Amino acid sequence: MTDADADILCFGHTHKPYHRVLDSGEEGQSHFRHAINIGSVGKPKDGDNRGGYVLLTVNDNSSVLDKESVQVEFIRFKYDYERAARAVEESVLPNEYAENLRKGC
Repeated sequence: MTDADADILCFGHTHKPYHRVLDSGEEGQSHFRHAINIGSVGKPKDGDNRGGYVLLTVNDNSSVLDKESVQVEFIRFKYDYERAARAVEESVLPNEYAENLRKGC
C-alpha cells in the first residue's frame, strides 16, 4: 500500500471478510491505512452461508490521521444458497462445492 501510495485497499479472493487498520506513519505522526477484504457475494468461506458485501463510508472530513474516520460495515443478506447448491450438483462441478455453499466454507 505504501509503494502504491494507497490509503484504502479493497480486495477479495479469500472470501473471508475483515478490516485491518495499519499505521504506516513515522514516529510521532500516525498515517492510517485501511486494508479491507470485502468477503464474497455468493460463496463465503467464513462459516456464514449468507452473501455479503461491504459498505465503505469516506466523507469530506476523513483523514489519514484519524483511524476512525473511514467506516467499514459488513452487510450480510440471505439468498437461495440451496438453489445454487442444487445447480452445482446438477452440473459437472464436484458435489463438494455444493456442500461448501451450504456450510459457508
